Amino acid sequence: MKKYTNTGNKDTRSGFGAGLTELGQKNENVVALCADLIGSLKMDDFKANHPERFFQIGIAEANMIGIAAGLTIGGKIPFTGTFANFSTGRVYDQIRQSVAYSDKNVKICASHAGLTLGEDGATHQILEDIGLMKMLPGMTVINTCDYNQTKAATIAIADHHGPVYLRFGRPSVANFTPENGEFIIGKAVMLNEGTDVTIVATGHLVWEALIAAEKLEERGISAEVINIHTIKPLDEEAIMNSVAKTGCIVTAEEHNFLGGLGESVARTLVTNNPVPQEFVAVHDSFGESGTPAQLMEKYKLNNEAIVHAAIKAISRK
Repeated sequence: MKKYTNTGNKDTRSGFGAGLTELGQKNENVVALCADLIGSLKMDDFKANHPERFFQIGIAEANMIGIAAGLTIGGKIPFTGTFANFSTGRVYDQIRQSVAYSDKNVKICASHAGLTLGEDGATHQILEDIGLMKMLPGMTVINTCDYNQTKAATIAIADHHGPVYLRFGRPSVANFTPENGEFIIGKAVMLNEGTDVTIVATGHLVWEALIAAEKLEERGISAEVINIHTIKPLDEEAIMNSVAKTGCIVTAEEHNFLGGLGESVARTLVTNNPVPQEFVAVHDSFGESGTPAQLMEKYKLNNEAIVHAAIKAISRK
């Protein structure tokens, strides 16, 4: 198995901030809007260097989306920033009507997604945002795994015409993907080739999937690990090529199993080549207050859960 090195824990939201800063320097059409969370979204540097292209909207997220849609008409590329809960659930009507339906070139950038938001609790820990956004026609949905990939994705979506939902998180997590690596929207990344089980993971669960693969290897099980950073459009070819070898699959995500990556993969399998699938995800519940580590343990979103799911999937072949 190929080994991956954690070069030091970093928060993915800082990857977004770094990518936005770089974009500000090289693309004068990039503008940024924030709903009173500049520090949390790491938008400080962009604001300091390009104050004429930064708009503090305040706690008025629906207004922020409407303004962003309007800015695209003049050729600007707006990046909106707030928590994932406020980026989607609170403003779904505005996104549907003013951005998706109108095919506006807005980049909806959402931090503090999932359970790892931590102590703020269930009201802020949105676990249904991927489902909400992937159902919108024309919406690209991206969920990055570490600092480097989030930075690369932020830069890449500026060159993609059309609405994008970019999802990332609050805590410091393993940073293991290549620095300045290429980010191709809709193209899965093969992390480890295997023959017994496919593990497709997204976001914070990608690192856990790699740890799980090492534990499975110790048991004599060969796991193929794929990083699905783009949930829509989904890289169906990569998934189907993998399960053709392994004959079973585990999906892992920090999201409700209803509406997330797992359901997209299940649809792909059932319309092409059905194989046993196991879901590592939150099972139709809200979160609660706790540290990220406590919550990931309680809701079984960790490498041990992936190992268990992989063994179960293999037993069903």
